[in-house]
Amino acid sequence: MSRRVVITGIGVVSPLGVGRGALWEGLCAGRSGITKPTLFDASGFATQLAGELPAEFSAKDFVPKHYRKAVKVMARDSEIAVAAAKLAAEDAGIATRGTLDGGAGTPTYPSDRMGCQIGAGLINAETDELTSALATSTNEAGEFDYRKWGTAEGGGGGMNNLQPLWMLKYLPNMLACHVTIIHGCEGPSNTITCAEASGLLCVGEGMRVIQRDAADITFAGGCESKVNLMGTLRWTLLSRLAPCTDTDAPESVVRPYDPGAAGTLLGEGGGIVVLEEREKALERGATIYAEVAGFGAAHSPPPAYAAIKTTQQRGADDRPGDGVRFAVEAALADAGIDPGEIDAIVPSGAGIREDDSEEVSGLRAVFGDRLDEVPLITLTPFVGQTVAGHGGIQMAAGALAIKNQKLPARIHKGTPASGLQAGESSEREAGLRYVLVVSSALGGQNAAAVLRRS
Repeated sequence: MSRRVVITGIGVVSPLGVGRGALWEGLCAGRSGITKPTLFDASGFATQLAGELPAEFSAKDFVPKHYRKAVKVMARDSEIAVAAAKLAAEDAGIATRGTLDGGAGTPTYPSDRMGCQIGAGLINAETDELTSALATSTNEAGEFDYRKWGTAEGGGGGMNNLQPLWMLKYLPNMLACHVTIIHGCEGPSNTITCAEASGLLCVGEGMRVIQRDAADITFAGGCESKVNLMGTLRWTLLSRLAPCTDTDAPESVVRPYDPGAAGTLLGEGGGIVVLEEREKALERGATIYAEVAGFGAAHSPPPAYAAIKTTQQRGADDRPGDGVRFAVEAALADAGIDPGEIDAIVPSGAGIREDDSEEVSGLRAVFGDRLDEVPLITLTPFVGQTVAGHGGIQMAAGALAIKNQKLPARIHKGTPASGLQAGESSEREAGLRYVLVVSSALGGQNAAAVLRRS
């Protein structure tokens, strides 16, 4: 695989704002986008903070005029994806069917040479939309009645009161579907649903698609929104969220690698990057943020979370963090470098004790004592845990750090584990040639990518 892959466009939608500039400025300023949610009433939950997108965000601002009616059948996850993809395309300076919007001009690349890989999660049904139909299926006592919901003989057909195309709206592949339709991507397209690892796994898939000459350019990353009733409920039941009031300072709640941390906070958003074959990018005079020099993925048994009551046990040869270790080692080998050449790491750093402990164990197995010398770029205190969207935002942050030769600030009001460069810090200049990005998921999926200064 001799074709080299570079990042030429970055599209980010996060609680820090819309666009790569808003993300980078917020990170460097040490400003968190986490606040009291307005998308639903969180007062009944033990966790009353979340990372929401700006109130003025609307997907209609990012789709061609002829496609705006389709926004009505987009879940919020899809809305985030089409916005991030449009921003990435514009940032890359490429013309697509979507950016041309029926106007004059020719797309930069033929449709069959454009791919799309976007990570997604279990999309949560909108509460009002679902309950308005459920309300038509109650019995005389006001209780839900399956017969009234169903359409079999004698059924009330309440389910027919869901809006047309309701199921289509919530399929995880709809993120990539809308993006490919808008921008005319007819090359390899894929959706990966591996929770927190989804976005980075899609970047790896997009890289391989270009390397094997199945495409010259691809949209890659992930997007998700769990800042809603159902998403928050699920993560509450999994005991992954930190209890807090809506007046607590987010940096005192989300504390990556702090052994005393109580959990994380949810966020919504995502990042999509434009990956492009290096020579073709240079030919058209594109700005290159960084090269994706190596990628690796691995799976290991997830930690035995008591809250999940899993019965899965580690095998005799399994060690904590093996999945992270194997993914990172594979990425380094793919890039042809050793651990001593990594200048910074953009880790998962969720602030969940078990997850953080696994991640550190895996990183220490690779870096040894040198891990204490490598600065960490931690994003969760700024945007919350955006799950499938996190890997895309991590890639954006890593690429921007390399391009700007700067480490953004860190916000942290706790005490990170001994030795780790994860505590509070202001922005600072740094010589960055290689940056490692690592994502790990609850189910044991792990991904790692090495970014190189181009």
